[in-house]
Amino acid sequence: MTSVATGFETVIGLEVHCQLKTRSKMFCGCSASYSGAEPNTHVCPVCMGMPGTLPVINEKAIEYIVLTGLALNCSIPASSKFDRKNYHYPDLMKGYQISQYDLPVCKGGWLEIEAGGPARRIGITRVHMEEDTARLVHRVDSATGEAYSLIDINRAGSPLMEIVSEPDMRTPEEAREYLVRLRQILRYIGVSDANMEEGDFRCDANISLRPVGTEAFGSKVEVKNMNSFRAVHDALAFEEKRQAAILRAGGQIPQETRGWVDERGETVGQRSKEFAHDYRYFPEPDLPPLAFSPERVAALRAALPELPEARRRRFLALGLSDHEAATLTDARERATYFERVMAAIPADPGRAAKLAANWVLGEAGRWTNATGLPIEALPITPAALADLIAMVESGAITANVAKEVFDQMAATGKSAAEIVETAGLAQISGSDELAGVVAKVLAANEKAVADYRAGKDAAAKFLVGQVMRETRGRANAQAVQDLIARELG
Repeated sequence: MTSVATGFETVIGLEVHCQLKTRSKMFCGCSASYSGAEPNTHVCPVCMGMPGTLPVINEKAIEYIVLTGLALNCSIPASSKFDRKNYHYPDLMKGYQISQYDLPVCKGGWLEIEAGGPARRIGITRVHMEEDTARLVHRVDSATGEAYSLIDINRAGSPLMEIVSEPDMRTPEEAREYLVRLRQILRYIGVSDANMEEGDFRCDANISLRPVGTEAFGSKVEVKNMNSFRAVHDALAFEEKRQAAILRAGGQIPQETRGWVDERGETVGQRSKEFAHDYRYFPEPDLPPLAFSPERVAALRAALPELPEARRRRFLALGLSDHEAATLTDARERATYFERVMAAIPADPGRAAKLAANWVLGEAGRWTNATGLPIEALPITPAALADLIAMVESGAITANVAKEVFDQMAATGKSAAEIVETAGLAQISGSDELAGVVAKVLAANEKAVADYRAGKDAAAKFLVGQVMRETRGRANAQAVQDLIARELG
């Protein structure tokens, strides 16, 4: 597969750090819900790196990593261990990070993507656990103009999962699709909120170019500071073109770390990576090795929900379109709501699926977009929405009236039947009830009547629309058409 950098093949691998949704931090009892809290209020001697403190493993975090590995088709080795990764930055008070090196929790998996072509498997090298660092806050003294930094330790010690891909992606589009699918899976299995904008789903990208047809990798450039899917795509597309231009001019690509500057739409050099950094890993002496029995792994595998790709394919088998199936399965809660609506509709599975999809993606989707709330906050239960759909199908109310009823259901929580009865919204189908309205409309629209008799289709639609307006959408459209034809035939 060749890239936009003609003559070269792009090679991309991604390293994703994902903060896990546990109640407490990785090695202490401090709350992991620090977002928005005052600085340094979710801290203790352990996450502050005080001498003499001992870490204790968060079992739930390890379970979440195993679940992630299973969802990504990884193998779970019988044993794993923690290591100390030594480096000295201000955001790492104790001078080392508890991480994993040669024995990760999960290894050797894959994730299938589709990015404008056939489905491709992207290899997963490993999934391992480490602790997050503190956060530096950079400021400038308003009086002196001097720059200084403060440290907020609230984030330090939070459980951080790293997912490392193989260098299997060949375009920025594939990299973006990989991240979208990965985030979707993490949310489906409930291990993380995975919001890039809030920093609990972070991506570093490694990109290199090589002449088409060669096997050896080119010099790798690591790109950081990307906080959205669009930024990842645009940063890699920029690097693709930048590196190709250098290589065509006979230059060489230095191995380095570059940062993405969103405002300028370009990457900038940060530091050289000519030599691999020696973190002096060694086994963490204060934590015991991890052991995973086949029975425990099997129990966690059984706890996995149906994953989005399997659900999408099942929805396609019901007769839904690619767009409908993909949109419904984008979020687990929406897919579950849809299935419950479908199950409550008295129709064959294909018909019930189509009706449920139309309403969940239509009116329910409009409500979520307007309110900014997730579908699980909709005050209409799946059974109540199915009742509304059944009223339309039976002819008790028109489709237009049903939309009005939906809005009232969402606003009041009342049932469709109660709203229809109270407001007098039942469909008018009888010719006796409609005859007077039709006569009134015909008398008030002489030109449209003349156009109708002249065979103009637009006039017929106009006259039906006027009757519908007079009846507040309650008239049966076919009955109206028949009456108009009889009166003007």
